[in-house]
Amino acid sequence: MSKENFRFYIKVRTALNIPLGVVYDELYCVCGDQAPSYATVKRWPKWFHEGREEVEDEARPGRPVTETTSENIEQVHLLIDDDPHITIEEVQEQTGLSHGTVQRIITNHLNLKKVTARYIPEDLTDFQRAERVRICQQNLAKFQEGSWRLCDIITAWVGRGDPPPTVVRRSKFAPGTLFSIFFKSNGSVFIHRVERGEVIDHHYYINNCLRPLVDEIKRQRPSYGTSRIKIHHDNGRPHIHKDVSDYLESEGLTIIPHPPNSPDLLPCDFWLFDLIKDNMTDKNDSESLYNAVSEFMYSINKEEYRKIFEKWIERMQLRIDNQGDYFEHLIK
Repeated sequence: MSKENFRFYIKVRTALNIPLGVVYDELYCVCGDQAPSYATVKRWPKWFHEGREEVEDEARPGRPVTETTSENIEQVHLLIDDDPHITIEEVQEQTGLSHGTVQRIITNHLNLKKVTARYIPEDLTDFQRAERVRICQQNLAKFQEGSWRLCDIITAWVGRGDPPPTVVRRSKFAPGTLFSIFFKSNGSVFIHRVERGEVIDHHYYINNCLRPLVDEIKRQRPSYGTSRIKIHHDNGRPHIHKDVSDYLESEGLTIIPHPPNSPDLLPCDFWLFDLIKDNMTDKNDSESLYNAVSEFMYSINKEEYRKIFEKWIERMQLRIDNQGDYFEHLIK
């Protein structure tokens, strides 16, 4: 099917008020890897509701699609803002721009670089560097004074939705398979598979990730429950929503502050993503991939988990010592 045929199908199903997840599943079941991404299935109904009728690409007279115009730059900027983990190929698919044009816009016009599978500013501002230093100092002080312990920290890796987080999803994995993984310094705590087409907003995060996580913590620690447990996740919109912080507080969990633009300070980003990617073989379905990821997470030596949390502490101190700057050799 051509992209125009995909769009026409989306248009008709949208007019019938068919849920986006159903439309995406229908296209994927028929077309497999050739089907449009969920982000595309989500974007076109919005345009149709806004009054767009055509399914063909809009003509740009006198301005070739490879041109780095202000319109194209803004379009790419919005896509990356919506999902910092987006690939150049996905930007191409959603904009019609060439690979080279997308690359030039990202590098030369938006001044972004990719760190641990997400786009971040090429150069941090003075405020961003100061925030990285301030939050690292604040966190380290808690450990040094003894009010926080590494063994009480649970760090989170949550699959991409709206808004962003980190993904185990590329060509070698079952299409549409996302995960939420929570682990401590002594091993994995909870792994959740996100069903294809689901969007991870704060409601989803609470009901499908945090509530089961809390139940698992209480199961593993019947005498102590959530006492002293701290949650460390990035600043994705679902994570910082007031309902999320209220829920965690009601369960007695503390949120560890995380500096903005700092995947280099999140164990999931600087360690786990590549570790899983490098150790997973091709899987044909999400169930097989979930089983493989779960088996792999539980097979990692406890000493390895402990070392990664110790490296996290070292990284925070290094950022303080160097005024909050990134270090290219410590990206991974």
